[in-house]
Amino acid sequence: AIEAAAEIVRNSNYLVALVGAGLSAESGIPTFRGAGGLWTRLGEPSWNGYQDLLKDPVGWWRNQTEFRAAIDAAEPNAGHIALVSLERMDILKMTITQNVDNLHVRAGSTRLIEIHGNRTKVRCIVCESRWLREAFDYEDLPPACPECGGLVKGDTVMFGEPIPPRVLEACFNATDKCDCMIVCGTSATVYPAASFPQAVAERGGFVIEANPNPTRLSEIADVVLKGPTGITLPRLVDRLR
Repeated sequence: AIEAAAEIVRNSNYLVALVGAGLSAESGIPTFRGAGGLWTRLGEPSWNGYQDLLKDPVGWWRNQTEFRAAIDAAEPNAGHIALVSLERMDILKMTITQNVDNLHVRAGSTRLIEIHGNRTKVRCIVCESRWLREAFDYEDLPPACPECGGLVKGDTVMFGEPIPPRVLEACFNATDKCDCMIVCGTSATVYPAASFPQAVAERGGFVIEANPNPTRLSEIADVVLKGPTGITLPRLVDRLR
């Protein structure tokens, strides 16, 4: 499978990686769905989370403590490093990540679209400007955008919140150019991200899946790299080298 994947990647013109929580699970961050997943154990968060923010932004800001311990302790793993290696080899043109943990950035990724945001940043819901969390002192809640005066919230996209239009446009642009997509550590259940590899396959492009367990994408994948991404992705990099 590594040999077949390397041959496809070598002949591709625009490789895109679509990344999900499974990649960061190998850094000790729990996934959301599946066996042992955060939402499997504790239940899914409210689908009205964004509306709750708009109704009570002060209360929302005072309750931003969940899920932080595991992320704060996490470090980029071999899977993250392998994607950076592919980028620096000028093979990987773009990574679309559904993860908000900032591990891609810490690993060194620069060709990166964070479709669900980044937990280390905040964002204006009006003009989409982004800053590191440390840019505000939070003495007056909720913080206001210095550019347009709009409401500032955590950059992470909440249930019920639309993905920022510029981010979504960048994802579709990368998918339109893509002739090979490697799908890493995602169950392919969250849209619109789950539609990206489907669109590539429908156009006649290649889909490579790197996952420890089968998903709904396994049936359309041209090659499946079954196993931890911290093992399979570095092997793919080594073969390409």
